[in-house]
Order: sequence, then structure tokens, then C-alpha cells
Amino acid sequence: MATKEILIYTDGSCLGNPGPGGWAYIICDPQNGQREQQSGGFAKTTNNRMEILSVIEALQTLTEPCKITLFSDSQYVCYAISKGWLRSWRNKNWIKSDKKPVKNVDLWKRLIPLLENHTLTIKWLRGHTGHRENEQCDTMARACAAKSNLPEDIGFTNNS
Repeated sequence: MATKEILIYTDGSCLGNPGPGGWAYIICDPQNGQREQQSGGFAKTTNNRMEILSVIEALQTLTEPCKITLFSDSQYVCYAISKGWLRSWRNKNWIKSDKKPVKNVDLWKRLIPLLENHTLTIKWLRGHTGHRENEQCDTMARACAAKSNLPEDIGFTNNS
């Protein structure tokens, strides 16, 4: 069972939508004060893809089951997980209740097994309201999106 408690802050950004995009996360261990942060980007993607990818990238770094409080300013990500949309989409073969296909299935499929390893509480933050870690993630994601020679987001390219 998860014993280690951590806080994860995530954000995604896109300069144009679609356009160059970036993702970022900060992982905080309140027991020992350690912080880990990372960011990356793609040449052409969407904001929602970067929001999902920021969570994936953060969870992939964890080496043991944890009790996580995840902070995101993306209602899309928060609701997909906390309101059961993700589970419903998967059970309905990636078709939404409006009978349209779910977008970003490649990323949702990567996220599902990562979520199953942890006890997760999701907290939605209103973006750009001065929350220190959220603002820092936003700055890192935007900086990555602004870089030149970014790699291709194969998932976006294959599904657009």
C-alpha cells in the first residue's frame, strides 16, 4: 500500500492551439523537503495533450506506490480522472457520451496504468492566480514551447 506522500504540480502550455507546446511538473516530498522538476516540449501539439503529458511524465518518475495529491489547472485532466470519464471512455471503447471519439487516446492509455499504482487525490487550481508551483510549471512549459528544434509529437501527428 502507498505510504510515501507527495505533492505533484503539473501544467501544459501551447503557443497556438495547435502549435508548439510544452509540459512541466514539480514533485514535492513534504517529509524531507526535496523537490524534483522537469519539462519538455513538442513542435506541434495541443494544450490538452501537454496537460495530460505533464501528469504522465511526473508519474513515470515514481519508483514506488505513493499517496499523491495532484494539482492541475486543467479541468479536462482533473475531471477525466476524478469524475470517472477516463474509466467510462475506456469501457465504451474510447467513445464519449455524445457518440464522438475521445481525443488523445494514446496519452490516456499511457496514463491509466500509471494511475493504478498510486492513491490519488486531485485538486484543480485556477490557473494564473499566483499559486507558486503552478506559476513555475507554467513558466517552464512556456519556455519549452518557445524552444527551436522541438521534436514531433507523433501522437498528435498520427491523430490530426
